[in-house]
Amino acid sequence: MLKHTIFQGILERGMVAIVRADSANAALQLAEACIAGGMDALEIAFTTPDTLDVIKRLRQRHGDKVLLGAGTVLDTETARLAIMAGAKFIISPNVNPDTIRICQRYQVLSMPGAMTPTEILVALESGADIVKVFPAEAFSPAYIKALRAPLPQAPLMPTGGVTLENLHLWFESGAVAVGIGGSLTGPAAKGDYNAVTAAASAFVKRLADIRSNQPA
Repeated sequence: MLKHTIFQGILERGMVAIVRADSANAALQLAEACIAGGMDALEIAFTTPDTLDVIKRLRQRHGDKVLLGAGTVLDTETARLAIMAGAKFIISPNVNPDTIRICQRYQVLSMPGAMTPTEILVALESGADIVKVFPAEAFSPAYIKALRAPLPQAPLMPTGGVTLENLHLWFESGAVAVGIGGSLTGPAAKGDYNAVTAAASAFVKRLADIRSNQPA
């Protein structure tokens, strides 16, 4: 899969589900619950035990039907291991130019985390494809709009604090996609994966309504 195909896939889906769990088995169940609800762009966080095994098993099950990436990637060593396991995009909470470069070397999408205009510009100049604006719960969608004024060329993906109720505001403010965590995956903490699937379906429907300008 070529990098521009992955980039287009993220833009088309508009949402990346953050899969973070206390065990590999729980992460797999959580990922499958998101997929069953129609959210098939997944970030498997490296704070999950046996992350590489989770990525490999999901890749074996779903192939390229699922856009599968790795998250909480802090260094080049971790990035390369994730890429070799089948990750098609690499998400970090910070800007690490070396990690961005290794993504470019292997033609996978680089999505470093940044918050300030300076950090965003450093990420873009280092070769980032999409900038994860993080932690989004620390600000409102108006911050994305403010960033877009001096940096209209920056593809921004706010992550954290994105809910079903405020989803439209992030896109109205200029986000190209959003990263969704607890408001989607929260029920998994109690083992309620059916609720995760229902939440994923609701997010997919809500985004479709937003894009077609239909009321939710």
